[in-house]
Amino acid sequence: MQAHTSSAPAAAGAATATPYVNIAAYKFITLDNLEELRPQYQAECARLSLKGTILLTPEGINMFLSGLRADIDQYLAWVRSDARLADLEVKESLSSEQSHKRMLVKIKKEIITMRMPLIKPEEGRAPFVEAHTLKRWLDQGHDDAGKPVVMVDTRNDFEVDVGTFTDTVDYRIKKFTEFPEVIAAHKADFDGKTVVTFCTGGIRCEKAAIHMQNIGYDNVYQLEGGILKYFEEVGGAHYTGDCFVFDYRTALNPQLEAVETTQCFACRAVVTPREQLSEQYVYGESCPHCYGKEQAA
Repeated sequence: MQAHTSSAPAAAGAATATPYVNIAAYKFITLDNLEELRPQYQAECARLSLKGTILLTPEGINMFLSGLRADIDQYLAWVRSDARLADLEVKESLSSEQSHKRMLVKIKKEIITMRMPLIKPEEGRAPFVEAHTLKRWLDQGHDDAGKPVVMVDTRNDFEVDVGTFTDTVDYRIKKFTEFPEVIAAHKADFDGKTVVTFCTGGIRCEKAAIHMQNIGYDNVYQLEGGILKYFEEVGGAHYTGDCFVFDYRTALNPQLEAVETTQCFACRAVVTPREQLSEQYVYGESCPHCYGKEQAA
């Protein structure tokens, strides 16, 4: 796959309130030419003035990018010209400015760090449930076979605190590398139940579901496209709060709109507008979630 050499014209037309398109996409697919791909992606993103992060790994690709509609569409057409990525699925949201401030293309060992054997795409992906089907299951209280449905949040604790599905299982993990041990220790808790793993955009929950299959879970699915796709397809049904995202917006509501929150530099907790009024919130230093804990330690 070669980067285009011609320069695209600037987007024309009157400015709108939400001119920037923010995309999240990933695919588990064997990539064996990472050093060749990296400069091509760097050149194409620079040509189109995109900002964000792209991870290239032996087990696939992960990207979070922001740009004008015409530029995003050109970029996706270019990416999908690689036969391995022709069916790349994308989640979208809009914002009044670019959701990232710089452009990075990195080569990493894993698409999301788990420190377990790499995903082998040629062996098949994890079973998945689409948003509309999951909503129907949650509406009726069981899956189509009559089994209780249990939601398992695979995200880090501070992300879960921003919002999650009702009655979800949350193991309060600090990083994804903790997930394999904790899910193995609780395997018996899910006997006779249908497990649905979920995360922000689908990467963690797909890798989690594959791992759970590998250690003997019989009936596990991942939420296709994660929370963001669920919001896009069915809104906020059975979900409480917002969804943490790793860009300047901090969190999105079920309408995929940025909410007025910020993130504490000290403890990484999400600080709501009400919490920002507290005397314990000092920008760059502390918030109500961590104030006094460092002194007490």
